[in-house]
Amino acid sequence: MNYLSASADSRDALANWLATSGAAPGDRLPPERQLSERLGISRGELRKAMTVLEAEGIVERHVGRGTFLRAPSADGRSSETLVLQLAEITSPHAAMMARLSLEPELAGHAAIHAAPLHLTEARSLADGMRKAADWAEYEQLDARLHELIAVASGNPLLAELHRIVNAVRVSVVWSNLELPRGGPPTDYHSFAEHDAIIEALERRDRVAAHAAMRDHLKSVRATLLKDD
Repeated sequence: MNYLSASADSRDALANWLATSGAAPGDRLPPERQLSERLGISRGELRKAMTVLEAEGIVERHVGRGTFLRAPSADGRSSETLVLQLAEITSPHAAMMARLSLEPELAGHAAIHAAPLHLTEARSLADGMRKAADWAEYEQLDARLHELIAVASGNPLLAELHRIVNAVRVSVVWSNLELPRGGPPTDYHSFAEHDAIIEALERRDRVAAHAAMRDHLKSVRATLLKDD
């Protein structure tokens, strides 16, 4: 069963434009308004497409600087095809269950192996999410926090598995959501949940970090998959 919606068409339109635009790795992409007009899609759909391509490692976004085309991997291969194949056969429920199976373990490892710089950046990302102007910016910062925790686990193989799981999750869950205008409310549940995870990491409490991440992901699943 294919769980992708019209958002997949927006993703493909953007990817095709990038492939034929002549843009080189490191080049900054045109402004959002200009790109949406060129592709004939709404700015909301464009943001979702950007989020998917960022998860696939094709572009990278920097708050306040813009979006840039990423260089290909060192071996010249991309996981784009694998992500698309997995997205075709993965339900939103399965994507969230994969996160629940993997990310609490990563958080537990990160409590032991995270460097001080990891913890400082985690705090900065959590603070940035509270100030996010819209849901696209929130999702970008949220994805970076979870990726940071995966990297801080000190296990490159698990971190790479997390990157693939996250890319599929973005494709089948987040990119297909109908998001309200504006950003998250000031009492959004993830704020306190992220704080609990980071506090456990700072205490080097492996058990608490594992539990806090699991509680957070169960809350996210209940919010996003209400009918599951």
